[in-house]
Amino acid sequence: KEIAQVGAISANSDYSIGERIAEAMEKVGKEGVITVEDGKSLNDELDIVEGMQFDRGYLSPYFINNPEKQTAILENPFILLCDKKISNIRDLLPVLEQVAKAGRPLLIIAEDIEGEALARSGCEQHPRHSENLCC
Repeated sequence: KEIAQVGAISANSDYSIGERIAEAMEKVGKEGVITVEDGKSLNDELDIVEGMQFDRGYLSPYFINNPEKQTAILENPFILLCDKKISNIRDLLPVLEQVAKAGRPLLIIAEDIEGEALARSGCEQHPRHSENLCC
């Protein structure tokens, strides 16, 4: 009930929004994330998304290895998760060397990969390299 009241106050005293926020909090729990967005219809909607959702896709069209579906498919990849922007190739070199030794693909999920790190990884210039790396 308190969450609904706080939600309503935050929504300019709109108690239906407050109730919807309380419902969302109940469903996702304390560790969940709630995003409020403007909708295109007149009705309020509550969508629950399980797992993680990414706002962006791959950084380069060279990562596409299934042109029919416009997807990048990696089999048994290593996955590097980074909550920061990667812009220096030196930050990636130890990981890239270990992945190359193992002979498995690498999927990098990061806030962003830019500049030297993207260009020097070979993704932009050499489409063959992108078969084993996807950002």
